[in-house]
Amino acid sequence: MADDQHEEVSKKVSAEEEIRRGITVMRRVVQGRSRGIILDVYWNNQGQLIEPNGHTLTSFIGALVRNEIPITCDDWRNKELNESKEKIWSEIKRCFNIEEERRGFCMKLAGKLLRGFRTFLSSKFLKDADGNFVDAELPKKYESLISAEEWEAFKSKRQDPVFQRISATNRERASSPAYPYRKGRVGYGRLEQSMLQKEESSETSLPAHVLWKEARVGKSGVPQEEVLHVYQKCEELSQSLSPDDTKGILSRALDVPEYSGRVRGKGFGVTPTSLSIKKGKAPSNRELHARLEATQAELDALRREREASASTVYRDASDKNSINCTFQPNIPEGISHCQLYLSSPYYRMVGKGKVHNVSGVLLHTRELPAGCLKVSVDIAVEPNAALPYPSDDSDATTVHEAVGSFVAWPTNLICVGYETPTKSKSKDNAIPRHTESTVSRKELQENEVSNASAQQKKEVSNASARVKSSGAKKTVARKKTTTKYRSCLRTFLEMTDIPTGGVRTLHMEVGIFGFDYDQMIGNEDFMQVFSHEEIGVNVVNTYIRFLYDKLMRPNGLDVSFGFLAPATVNLGLISSRPDTVTEYVLRILMDNKDAEKLFFIPFNTGGHWLLLAINPIREIVYYLDSLGNDWTTYPDMKVLIDTVLQAFRAQRDIQTSRRGANSITWIKVACPQQRNQIDCGYFMLRFMRDTLALGRLMIPTDYFEEFKCAFYTKDQVDEIKEEWCQFMIELNVFS
Repeated sequence: MADDQHEEVSKKVSAEEEIRRGITVMRRVVQGRSRGIILDVYWNNQGQLIEPNGHTLTSFIGALVRNEIPITCDDWRNKELNESKEKIWSEIKRCFNIEEERRGFCMKLAGKLLRGFRTFLSSKFLKDADGNFVDAELPKKYESLISAEEWEAFKSKRQDPVFQRISATNRERASSPAYPYRKGRVGYGRLEQSMLQKEESSETSLPAHVLWKEARVGKSGVPQEEVLHVYQKCEELSQSLSPDDTKGILSRALDVPEYSGRVRGKGFGVTPTSLSIKKGKAPSNRELHARLEATQAELDALRREREASASTVYRDASDKNSINCTFQPNIPEGISHCQLYLSSPYYRMVGKGKVHNVSGVLLHTRELPAGCLKVSVDIAVEPNAALPYPSDDSDATTVHEAVGSFVAWPTNLICVGYETPTKSKSKDNAIPRHTESTVSRKELQENEVSNASAQQKKEVSNASARVKSSGAKKTVARKKTTTKYRSCLRTFLEMTDIPTGGVRTLHMEVGIFGFDYDQMIGNEDFMQVFSHEEIGVNVVNTYIRFLYDKLMRPNGLDVSFGFLAPATVNLGLISSRPDTVTEYVLRILMDNKDAEKLFFIPFNTGGHWLLLAINPIREIVYYLDSLGNDWTTYPDMKVLIDTVLQAFRAQRDIQTSRRGANSITWIKVACPQQRNQIDCGYFMLRFMRDTLALGRLMIPTDYFEEFKCAFYTKDQVDEIKEEWCQFMIELNVFS
């Protein structure tokens, strides 16, 4: 009896000593516990361990299981291990603030770590370079963890023919994976957490195929073409499969079976139960085909119904909005430039293109719907706006997707020319651009100047209130801006020397600022966009390169619009070297003296961005300030611009009366107003983008009707960031 008690006490002491040996591997945890510090651990909404302290708990469990469980254990579910598992869980709770419901996860993780330890020992010490078995001695490093008897038994099991056969099969399967995981020891849970933090997203999880793709991006920062192909297939499937479909999108795209209890692309700890995925039989291909045919039939019925009632619907919508659409029956024969409008949920322009009013014209070998004409879409003003008649041949459903193709458009929503159709009450004051050839330049200038002066006196004082009122009326549902390009670019940069001080250059050709040079861009510039900080001149210049490459040059707008370099025209240089600034601005204006053009000046006052838009021919300066100031706040700026325009007039040898010598008109535009101290740069870039999207040389005093709002939303600001990041990726700045 005494011997049995002594043996029992000896076992307890031995177990405690083994636990102690494992604990000392994690000195920080043990020392913290001795000082009363219990570490908190965190979990995502899918039950996966994340940071902070996620990696620490994993390492701590690994140390415990190596001490407590023999390496000869082949079945983690063996009930003889229950006592050891209880000791492991007890030690975890002593050092970490963890709920009892997390025990299952920790025990599964312990079993996984034990398997990994056994695999490590076998690969490191029992195999040579060719994979052949080596009868090695017990490594001295692990003598405190593994007894000689355990080591011999472990070697014997590794030489067992059954084990060798299974090992060879698994080794062959894992030797050349089609889509290898490239994030090392970072699991899906922590990878997802890192991606969400980088994107500054309010979402709590990401789709499995998004995580799967990111996990296969290596040090090069560029995913393989095969990976992108699978990802694109997932994107397409996500639009067609039912949420109740039990076979995951990723499994369908990869065309592989889904294993029980596993959610592909989510990693360790996520099960169908934790995601509340209902069990059921996956639909067969025949069932999917029948479902697709039923959906297509519903779509055809809706299309026929819309075609039958299209003219009535559009006429009613037009009447409700009091829109003057007297232009619609007068579309000339042939091909004409036009603007494309929609009337629901409110009347606005969504694109620009060309209308083909030709007898007998067909659309993709089919007749046009009643009341429609064939148009080609060139510019998407509202990219996500739904097409009135989606294209069957090109699968285009939005204006953006239809760019470069032909679609059907209701005749009463097509405006020939480049001027917005106005409401009835302002008809007398409207001067459409396409009628300029019939009106003298002087008459147009006098008309605009007189209108601007009258509007300034009457409207500028309460412009902000009108903008807020307008913004409230125009609030509509917007598609949430994604952060995929920011996340992708950030991942790419982490693989380069840019975060440690490296720089890259982008060539700025002469057509942008009037001189060519190489624009430098470094980590600070990228972090301004990633972290939503105040942007500097490098970000502004590179976004201007984006506008020039993507909006201006492809659409022929470089003959009507231009830029002046913000690094040359700013308040600091105007104060210190006014002659240099004057000479540069005058040179650019004189180089374009024979054609009417609107020049953008992104102007920095020393801590704030605003936009000046100058029409030198008409001697009009549009002033857009997201803080609501006017030009009197910066008198040196106004004096220099006035001086340049007077010199421009003189060098063009334009004769003016003494009274008209000071007829330069400054117009304060009631533009969207920022609500913090950071967004001025993004607002200024958006002002230029809006103007170029509409292609107009005249900016209304109360801003463009299509983009009028009290302020730009976070999504609208993020749109600028996404465009910038996508452009950086296209230019391959990280190479």
